[in-house]
Amino acid sequence: MLVGMESQAPSPPLTAPSPVRVREVAAALILRGEEVLICQRKAGTPMGLQWEFPGGKLEAGETPEQALRRELQEELAIDAEVGRLLTEILYHYRNGSAIHLRFFEVRSFSGTPQNCVFEDMRWVALRDLPAYNFLAADRTFVRDLARGAFL
Repeated sequence: MLVGMESQAPSPPLTAPSPVRVREVAAALILRGEEVLICQRKAGTPMGLQWEFPGGKLEAGETPEQALRRELQEELAIDAEVGRLLTEILYHYRNGSAIHLRFFEVRSFSGTPQNCVFEDMRWVALRDLPAYNFLAADRTFVRDLARGAFL
C-alpha cells in the first residue's frame, strides 16, 4: 500500500434504473350536444371521488377501440360506436408510474347509460368541466375541452 493513500471498499456495481411501467388506457368523450358524460370514482378507491371520463385499461391483445367498447359495456351498460381519436397524453405520476391515455369521441351508442361502478355520473356542459375535481392526468385536456379545443 502506498503511504498517504486510504484503502476503500469496492463500489457496488452500477445498475440501470428500472423501466417505468406505462399503463395503456382508452377513455371516451360521450357527447350529447354540448354536454359530455363524466363519472366520479367511488369513495374509498384509489383517487376516490375524483372525476374522470369513462374507459379503462387495455387488456392483452386489445386495440384501444376494443378496450373502450368493452369498458363502456362494463361501466355504463352501453354499446358504443367509438369515433375518432381526439388526443393522446403521456402522464407521469410523482410515484414514478406513468399512464398513456387515448381519448376517443363517442357520439353514438345503444342503450341508456347506467351507473354500474361509479359514485356518480353526470352530463355536464363542456364549458363547466373545469369546475369538477378531475384526475391529474385529465386536467390539461379538461381545460382545453372547456376552451373549445378538439371538438
